[in-house]
Amino acid sequence: MVQPMPRAPRIAILGLHLEANAFAPVTVREDFARQCLERGEAISRLARQPVSHLPSEIPGFYRRMDETGPWVPLPILVMAAPPGGPIDQSLLNDALDEMRAGLAAALPLDGVYIANHGASSATGDEDSDGSMAAMMRSIVGPAVPILCTHDLHCNISEKLIGAVDAFVGYRTNPHVDMRERAAEAADLLREALGGERFARGFVRLPITPPSVSLLTARGPYADRMAECQALMARDPRIANASICGGFVFSDLPKCGMTITVTTRGGDQALADAAALEIARATWADRQRYVAKLMSLADVTGRAKAAAQGADPVLIADVADNPGGGGRGNTANVLRALHEAGVAGVLLANFVDPGLAEEAHKLGEGARFTAQFNRNPSEFSATFSAPARILKLSDGKGVGRRGTMAGRAFDLGPAALLELEGSGIRVVLASLRRQCHEPRMIEMFGVDIAAARVVVVKSRGHFRAGFDEFFPDERILEVDVPGLTSPVLVNFPWKRLPRPVFPIDPGAGWSGAA
Repeated sequence: MVQPMPRAPRIAILGLHLEANAFAPVTVREDFARQCLERGEAISRLARQPVSHLPSEIPGFYRRMDETGPWVPLPILVMAAPPGGPIDQSLLNDALDEMRAGLAAALPLDGVYIANHGASSATGDEDSDGSMAAMMRSIVGPAVPILCTHDLHCNISEKLIGAVDAFVGYRTNPHVDMRERAAEAADLLREALGGERFARGFVRLPITPPSVSLLTARGPYADRMAECQALMARDPRIANASICGGFVFSDLPKCGMTITVTTRGGDQALADAAALEIARATWADRQRYVAKLMSLADVTGRAKAAAQGADPVLIADVADNPGGGGRGNTANVLRALHEAGVAGVLLANFVDPGLAEEAHKLGEGARFTAQFNRNPSEFSATFSAPARILKLSDGKGVGRRGTMAGRAFDLGPAALLELEGSGIRVVLASLRRQCHEPRMIEMFGVDIAAARVVVVKSRGHFRAGFDEFFPDERILEVDVPGLTSPVLVNFPWKRLPRPVFPIDPGAGWSGAA
């Protein structure tokens, strides 16, 4: 008797990307629409194109699933917005309703892939990622495998871990491994479709490290990440070990470093023991998770020296990182360098849609008084200087290195200004995008290698884009005010669990022994 060919597995794909900063303005529908809001078959089409605006996990997942056998993708909704405040609750409700209806219409399903950032929240739901995963479990039932990938700056809840079969976190910071982690999730999904069953061990630590201490090329986080890798290499029963640094600015009870270990064969004891092993090593090393920043005066001095012939430097305005909810419009560094008359400076991206609109109306070559932040707010004081419009752009481009390599980006209507007196050149953007990609400057015909000083409003992802110009020893992280300042004692925390290290140096942990 001829056996029928097995049916190709039907896999739902969904994604919600937002890093929610509790101190930033609420994230609304337009924020998603301007970055990524895609539905249905359009997701499959975009995922298989060479370049798209989808989160990189989506094309990475499609590619690996295509490589490993037949399958039927059933994409429902993928939405991504720049880091900002919590999602408007009505918008989250609409999104969850759409996902719920899409899942129900797609039944029967053989698997679900969730590609979330993992640090979202809403104005009425502190655990939107957990709510999303739990809703999916309620629709598909207990037997259908759900696989989840998260950014390593995620805030994981017990609700989420209880709803998924396997969890995979990024391993690189700056993030350059999103496609690889999605491929890993695809391989684990194939295992689950073949009958493999997983267990998850989970530990949360009272450590909320500043993100500048979470690099994976060196430092304490790199050491723990290497231990996770070694754990997976030495024991094939361990399918994944993920240590996630968290995103403290969400200001939620679920903030804190987490260790999640996924084991094959449903081995819960092994998953628990392995997670605790990594957690104890992390806790013992906690004193290294402290930000080390330079004062603005010292940074200005280094910039002057670079302008006069010393090695060029890159100044990272880490406190105003649009990639963490910053508005991209603090003027502290710009004002200091301008007033000091530092020559050969490039600054990107200063986010001011009103000023960008004015520049486009005046046209290239026009001279005018550039008034930054005409409607000042906390941290974002007004700054004015005579300027010339060097070049205009629609702000659209494709990244060439690091986190944005091969991905489409959009700054909105953009301009390159030159401030008279200092000669500082400023990349002006309309949309909040951190400058972690050289093309955001090069699109204006600028040679970055010729600059003496480059200022980027970015926390750390710029390191993967600008490392061809600036080695670590010539990168200066400056201590100035902003919504993403690594000086965590400066923030009025409301929901963060306390005590927590390093905000509370004497914080303890019951699992230390």
